Amino acid sequence: MQRQSIWITGVGAATPLGNDLATFSENLLAGRSATKVIVDHNGATELRSPGSQIDLIPVASGWNESAFRALPKAEQLALWCTSAALDSAGWWPLRSELRVGIVFGVGGEWLHHWEINADRGGRNIYQGGELESLASLTRERLGVRGPVATVGAACASANYAIAQAKRWLELGIVDVCLAGGLEVTTPICRSGFNNLRAMSRNVDNAGRSSRPFDVSRDGFVMGEGGAIFLLESAEVARRRGAQPLAEVAGFGSTSDAFHMIIPSSDPAPAAGAMQAALANAAISPEQVDYINAHATSTPVGDKAEARAIHSVFGQHTQSVPVSSTKSMTGHLLSAAAAIEALACITAIQHQAVPPTINLEEIDPECDLCHVPNVTQPRQVDVAMSNSFGFGGSNTTLVLRKAA
Repeated sequence: MQRQSIWITGVGAATPLGNDLATFSENLLAGRSATKVIVDHNGATELRSPGSQIDLIPVASGWNESAFRALPKAEQLALWCTSAALDSAGWWPLRSELRVGIVFGVGGEWLHHWEINADRGGRNIYQGGELESLASLTRERLGVRGPVATVGAACASANYAIAQAKRWLELGIVDVCLAGGLEVTTPICRSGFNNLRAMSRNVDNAGRSSRPFDVSRDGFVMGEGGAIFLLESAEVARRRGAQPLAEVAGFGSTSDAFHMIIPSSDPAPAAGAMQAALANAAISPEQVDYINAHATSTPVGDKAEARAIHSVFGQHTQSVPVSSTKSMTGHLLSAAAAIEALACITAIQHQAVPPTINLEEIDPECDLCHVPNVTQPRQVDVAMSNSFGFGGSNTTLVLRKAA
């Protein structure tokens, strides 16, 4: 039986480059960096690190300013992104009549709560207790019915969430589905990654600190924000005259089973995710017009991904453009795959490949068809997005121009 096509017809976003698709796309294609210096204080200790943050999240539909601002930042982020996705897809007034699924890729959900509680003198981190998930809270506040799920797979979380939403729609479990990733950074989160020596130390020139594939890269820049997509079947979307942003064409995943932090030296697992996504989309490597790389700007990770791309694309590696938009947004951890799906939609909608900024001297071990510093106009009908998480979670999402 032929599977039905699944379209993305709406999006809600709050990103370091803007809080809607148009603003995000404009800044992305202009090659603007959102990175600045973030200063965390803990008593006498000070940590200064490059980072990209979101400041004022737009107020979600149906909420007044004061009530919305009283919510924790993560809850504001979830409400804004989901309500904006429903609204931009045209489903907001009819949401209570639908089975609306919600799948969030979220990593530090409880950590954020515990830090807020500790700042207020609480001891929840020691005492435990039950907490309602962000996905469940959001469902209640939106006033919708349908299944909810949370996916925690580090930097691959949002790709898994989008794949789960696609599957729910194919199985007829939901009428529409909200899926993507959300990330709010915290001082403990930044300190932890800093202690792992995974983050860039280039504080003096923060806007140039995220430099994927560059020979002088020294670690990633932590970012926050989120993007939630409204997925529905192409049949339903056509019937109501909805304009698609892209088709969710394929998904693939594998596991390294190698190390909690370091990617496998064997390119086969990461390559396997790409090959599975291509097979799922029923396309060949030669049909891919753009690869949004996971490339976080770490010395080990970028090289490992370059080897995996070579093993999948062979000779086509020299002609398919590859860029890492983390050079502009920073690495949004659990929301990274969602933001990079947004970048792929930008490429498809604008027929242009966003650049890797700060790419001045390409690492010879990252020999790819790079897009350094300046956007390249190019036909993009099929875009591939890699997201590889700590613990060896490898995912690849294929988005295609909807027809």
